[in-house]
Amino acid sequence: MDESGIRKRKESQNGSTDLTKDNKEVVKAVALQKDVGLLSGICLIVGTMIGSGIFISPKSVLLYSGAVGPCLLIWTACGVLSTLGALCYAELGTMITKSGGEYPYFMEAFGSIVAYLYSWTTIMVLKPSSFAIITLSFAEYASTPFYPGCSPPLIVTKCLAAAAILIITSINCLSVKLASYVQNFFTAAKLIIILVIVGAGIVLLAQGKTENFSNAFDGTATSFGAIGLAFYNGLWAYDGWNQLNFITEELKDPFRDLPLAIVIGIPLVTVCYVLVNVAYFTVMTTTELLLSPAVAVTFGDRVLYPASWIVPLFVVFSTFGSANGSCFTAGRLVYASGREGHMVKILSYINVKRYTPAPALIFNGVLAIFYIIPADINTLINYFSFAQWFFYGLAALALIVMRFTRKDLDRPVKIPVVLAGIMVLVSCYLVLAPIIDQPELEYLYCTIFIFSGLILYYPFVYRKVNWGRKIMRPITMHLQLLMDVAPPEKTE
Repeated sequence: MDESGIRKRKESQNGSTDLTKDNKEVVKAVALQKDVGLLSGICLIVGTMIGSGIFISPKSVLLYSGAVGPCLLIWTACGVLSTLGALCYAELGTMITKSGGEYPYFMEAFGSIVAYLYSWTTIMVLKPSSFAIITLSFAEYASTPFYPGCSPPLIVTKCLAAAAILIITSINCLSVKLASYVQNFFTAAKLIIILVIVGAGIVLLAQGKTENFSNAFDGTATSFGAIGLAFYNGLWAYDGWNQLNFITEELKDPFRDLPLAIVIGIPLVTVCYVLVNVAYFTVMTTTELLLSPAVAVTFGDRVLYPASWIVPLFVVFSTFGSANGSCFTAGRLVYASGREGHMVKILSYINVKRYTPAPALIFNGVLAIFYIIPADINTLINYFSFAQWFFYGLAALALIVMRFTRKDLDRPVKIPVVLAGIMVLVSCYLVLAPIIDQPELEYLYCTIFIFSGLILYYPFVYRKVNWGRKIMRPITMHLQLLMDVAPPEKTE
């Protein structure tokens, strides 16, 4: 069933074959709606960034930085870098107001092949593996109270993570507004627990608990690769600062809301992260923090007892909200790539009643479940970070390129081009430093996978072989009927 078939069905449902004004509006509404305002945009950024990272990553950042002082400096520097990157994306997002994150920017700056390789890698690996990472963290925290004194069985954790993926995907398929409400609620919940931790830390500092901050720079790491790995882990906790660019078409006022949400959201997260780490160090020495299986939980046990149970509970809320944000934005990239013909067309279709990109969301959820089955969190994090920062740097380079090749484009937000240059250099460092310092096969696998997309690009995208279309036509028709979806209408 194609677009005309959907139109005829809707006309028959209305009891008339005339294209009345009302019917035209119904047909035209088969598209993503502009339902996301400024508050929801801020909550999407904050809620996606604050996941499990601040409750787990402090150990990794401290391990590679070597001491309290450089650890806090790296957390601050990661916030500054995230803000610089997001400002680059603010210019890109207000210049090219299309959903899909980096995808439309690569299309405009570098052409179809680079955009395809990005969408191939991100859709097939980065987005679903990120979804899987977050839900596995959620499952570990949610199941731990039921197994006191030992770790939860792996099968329990993975089944719970898969259930979370199914629930979150269903919420996002049902309604954009419902997904936004869920995001807003869980963002508020995670800010509450951060306020509790920070407040407790301030009280302890006022009481004179400052011994862990004396000689704060003793033992500072000086290795080129170690500092890079410390930034890697800190920036993983900050990841999500570009999420609003994935839903640009659904913002009520992208020219105002996109840059404003970035300016408010990312500095807020930076302040929260630094203050939470200060609170941790008021209670734990560096050795104790490194030995803690869950830093936030250890903090709660020492400071908030007998109400320490609220920490793991709110961490569960935090990770669930972050997973919801990841799912929300991933579906838009799949949708945008399908719309451009870089993925099968059915992935760009919209539910005719709920106006959500249901096929794209379901596809991302299914892939995430597959990633849960064989992989552990650390492997996925390494795989995710290496490729993601390569694309962040490429996006900053796209901004520089379009300053020369697309001078005609309107730029409501225009940043100093030197900021984009800094992002390119930082990205090169973050990609190359860990590989040089600790070469691992994961990096080679990632590179091979990125370029393996060319094997599919040539016959199915560039040549558009007829037999591929013949195979997909009946599959697309049956999936349309099953999911009640239609091709998106072009909207002004």
